[in-house]
Amino acid sequence: MEIVLATRNRGKVREIKNLLGDMDVDIKSLHDFPDMVPIEETGKDYRENAKIKAETVASLTGKIAIADDSGLEVYALNGKPGKDSARFIDKDMAYEEKNKILLHMLEEVPLKERGARFCCVIAIKKPGADIFFCEGVCEGVITEKPRGDKGFGYDPVFLVPEYNQTFAEMDASLKNKISHRAKTLGKAKKALKSLMEK
Repeated sequence: MEIVLATRNRGKVREIKNLLGDMDVDIKSLHDFPDMVPIEETGKDYRENAKIKAETVASLTGKIAIADDSGLEVYALNGKPGKDSARFIDKDMAYEEKNKILLHMLEEVPLKERGARFCCVIAIKKPGADIFFCEGVCEGVITEKPRGDKGFGYDPVFLVPEYNQTFAEMDASLKNKISHRAKTLGKAKKALKSLMEK
């Protein structure tokens, strides 16, 4: 069975493929549908954005669609960048620059007050069936400088204290156990298996 990931983010595609690797599915992404126009994420929160993407892709492809909407919430910044994480400052700006700006915004904030969390909502839509949602979070701290060269996005500045590693320092095997996306996809697998049986 084919499923389509409603994203062109290569980091997300890689992670989700790894996390669903034990399932008997052929995983596509929007890279396999180059003529599909970009989907406007106009929702007021992660759930609405995931819903918009999943319903659009399921409708246009006729296949089961999985849409992930996620973001980094920094408590000292009142939850920003949040659902606008990918569009923070400028959607076309490299994450290396976004991370520099984020760290600059927190320059005067002591480490003990730099708490943050990654949030993820996944929507699964099969044409003709109800949409399914699941969500997960991973708590952490924003570092004072980038650390590590793995992962993508805000991974180099997001530290998980119990491991004393940023997401960008972790082996994929560990990140794929504890991350917000891993926790959410663990729940999503059950829904996928149920849809595949129908």
